[in-house]
Amino acid sequence: MKLFEQLDASREWLPEEQALLDQVRRLTDEVIAPNAAAFDEAGTFPWPNIEGINKIGLNGVFVPEAYGGVPMRFKLYLEIVSLISEACASTGIIYATNFHAMKPLIDFGTEAQKSRLLPAISAGGLASLAITETSAGSDATGMTTRFTPDGDDIVVNGSKSFITSGDVADRVLLFGKWSEIEDRRKSISALVVEKGAPGFAVISREKKLGHNASSTCAIGFDNVRVPRGNLLGGPGDGLDILLASLNKSRPSIAAHARGIARAALKDMVDYANERQQSGKRILEFQANQFTLADLAGELAMVERFIDYVADLVDGGAFEFGLEASLAKLRASDLAMKMALECVQFHGGYGYCREYRAERLMRDAKITQIWEGTNQVHRQFIGRSFLRK
Repeated sequence: MKLFEQLDASREWLPEEQALLDQVRRLTDEVIAPNAAAFDEAGTFPWPNIEGINKIGLNGVFVPEAYGGVPMRFKLYLEIVSLISEACASTGIIYATNFHAMKPLIDFGTEAQKSRLLPAISAGGLASLAITETSAGSDATGMTTRFTPDGDDIVVNGSKSFITSGDVADRVLLFGKWSEIEDRRKSISALVVEKGAPGFAVISREKKLGHNASSTCAIGFDNVRVPRGNLLGGPGDGLDILLASLNKSRPSIAAHARGIARAALKDMVDYANERQQSGKRILEFQANQFTLADLAGELAMVERFIDYVADLVDGGAFEFGLEASLAKLRASDLAMKMALECVQFHGGYGYCREYRAERLMRDAKITQIWEGTNQVHRQFIGRSFLRK
């Protein structure tokens, strides 16, 4: 599709970036995409996909060189997320969650913390971000997980829900409340829990509508002792860390949704060029041309805006919360819209698992929910127009 080839060319990837993207495309074409349907059907964790990701060192894209990484631009990281998600949304979110969980450690951790905790990630380890609780979703200040200082340790009690990779993670970035601070906002703190900590348990694994190859768990902490040295910042610094981190994870979710939207558009174009009705390819019907034109235009705009947000981050911008929210909002809404139209284009076949249209629809929905529901993002963006 010439429109999107020109868009990609305008990104002007550096030679080393293009070389890595070529490796990612080979991985998605040869390993990830061919296995996506089977992993979705079985609901099993896609370890071969993760092994392929680790073989070409994709965690290193966001880990500093001092801790085993080969850091590259945020724009490149987002493109990698989209390429993987286009092939398999479950694998895409597993990879992206490594970034979501470890970027706060990279940005706010001490040298000692990063030297001790990051090399396992750059070597291919998995990470989880643990914020949500059964009674604390979009309002993180309602969390009840408790951090109690005890000498050189912090004792953790509580539970978290909807945790991506919670049962397989080598590192869990956990948010909870410092027991000695009463204020519900000022008490929020963040620490890294390492795999194998006594008292940590996987309570349950969710059976989901989509992303069936990605494990989503409820996890519990029963007097889990974590070294005080794993605390990011000081007691009560967690909310600032959380909000700053979400500004970078939301564009990542936008890139994930963009991958799903790309897949849906490509499937629509391919099917509409092959399927015939009344002696004509269905793409020859004007109504279908109009639909594709509108969707392609929306995707092109989303592509450009995600690039714009990436450029802000790569340029060292400090304030880009509104832009991050808008990118997540528009990309996820488009992913759902595109997936629904993809099913419709395929007619009855779109409702059957012979084609991936139905999987794209199932996978797209959660992008409108996690990392802040789109209603929350609309409220956040809308409030920005209030005059002080």
